[in-house]
Order: sequence, then structure tokens, then C-alpha cells
Amino acid sequence: MTPRSEIPIGLSTASVYPQNTEAAFAYAAELGYDGVELMVWGEAVSQDIAHVEYLSQRYQVPVLSVHAPCLLISQRVWGRDPMVKLAKSVAAAEDLGAPTVVVHPPFRWQRSYVAAFDDLVGELESDSGIAVAVENMFPMRADRLFGAGDRSIKRLNARGGGPGASASAFGKSIDPTDDGYDNYTLDLSHTATAGADALAMLGRMAGGLQHLHLTDGHGAATDEHLIPGDGGQPCVEVCRRIAESDFDGAVVLEVTTSSARTKPERAEMLARSLDFARTHLRREPVPGANLIHD
Repeated sequence: MTPRSEIPIGLSTASVYPQNTEAAFAYAAELGYDGVELMVWGEAVSQDIAHVEYLSQRYQVPVLSVHAPCLLISQRVWGRDPMVKLAKSVAAAEDLGAPTVVVHPPFRWQRSYVAAFDDLVGELESDSGIAVAVENMFPMRADRLFGAGDRSIKRLNARGGGPGASASAFGKSIDPTDDGYDNYTLDLSHTATAGADALAMLGRMAGGLQHLHLTDGHGAATDEHLIPGDGGQPCVEVCRRIAESDFDGAVVLEVTTSSARTKPERAEMLARSLDFARTHLRREPVPGANLIHD
């Protein structure tokens, strides 16, 4: 029987919003997370890599991954050139000792970035040894105009899945396996909003899966990022398949806790998320490596 190391489980610094990056390190240390994913966005500390390194040392919590500033709300973070921003994210990961950078596909209007993206990802990985893990996304659904919450979930279920009338804001496929990369991030809230089959996508990513955003969703027209187990995604099955495979990346809880009214309430939500991950990602010794896909 071959023992395999347990999968590291991290906390996205975005999961403590509206609290800040330092609060994420504090929660991770208190609750027993194995590390954090640094979301680089508008908060000044998230952009200050030297200070993030200080926080990592102070709380004795490593940075497992860096999420590049590619959200719409972070378009001006670290400048306006998305190619420079991605390169800076890889440099930040090197400085912080993080093996992975999470990145979204380029937006349609970033034409030069779209054209250069595939080669840039490959060059940055080759030069740095950092995995640039491209994340699955979701389209803008027309039905959000008629109610993006429960009503949109009912509409998605009524049509048997799929986003319905929609348009992608991205210049590359929202399913990164269509374009093909060495490393992928699978996000289970994004599969919910896209009406995508998460297990099928996991199978297509196969050995290229480097990173999992463990979260959940019912299929609303907007990104939900529920605590795993609170939505309709196959979170347990995804975790079990990963645990039974030779996956050697990290799993990060990227969940929304903005409904918490107090810090203890937020801590409870984050502790419940961690307990779910520990329970379903626990590995048993196996006689050999398996594949993620069937």
C-alpha cells in the first residue's frame, strides 16, 4: 500500500469579505487551514507582496496560491496591462513560495491579451516553474434580467441545465479545456452558474487539474459561491475523485460569508467549510495511482 500526502486545504482571502487580507490569515491560523490563497484586488494590503509575506510569517500560514487581479473590479490593480499583471502575479507567487497562480481567461475587449494569452501562460510557466492554472468561467445569462436569484435557478432547472440565452464576456472559451492548457483551476460555483457538468469537466481536466475552488451553487444567474454542501453541485463526488487520484495541487475554499453579522458567525461558516473539505478529501492508502476521470 502506498501512502499519499494529504491534500492541502486553503482559505481564499476573498472568503472573509468585507473583512481584509489580514483577517483571512487570522481565521486560517485559528481554524487550522493549511494556507491561504491571496486574492489580489482593490485592498492595498493584497497588492503589497512584502506585507503579505510579513502576514504569512506572523500567523505561520503559508500562501498556497495567488489569484491574479483579473476581476472586473480589479481592472486597474497593478496597472492596466493584463499581460504585465499576470507576469507580476507569477513573480508574487515566486516571492511568496506559492506554486500556483489562478487566472481567468481574457475578456473580449482585451484583444492583444487574447491573442497572446496561450503563449504567455506557457512562457511564464516555463520560465518560473509556477503553474498558471486557467479557471473555468460562466456566461452572462439573459435570464438575470428577470431575477437572478431563486427565479433564475428554477428557470435553469426547468430547461434541464445550461445557461439558456447568454453571451460570454471572454475572448477564450469559458471551459478552458476547449483551448487546452497544462494546468487548470476548477471552480464549482462557476460550473453551477454556467449550467455545466462539473464531473464531466473534472474528467476533461484530468491530470491537468492543479487547483480546486471548493464552493457550491444552485445555478443562479449570478455567481453564488456557497459553502460546499449548501448548493446543488456534486462537491462530495468531486472531492472523492480528487482524493482517490494522484492530484498533487491544493484545494481552496472560495466561499461567500458576507451574510455573517458577527466575526464568530463568519468563523463558524469558515469552520464548516473546512470540516466539509477535510471529511471528503481525506485520503486512504491505495496500491497505486488512479486517474481523476472514469
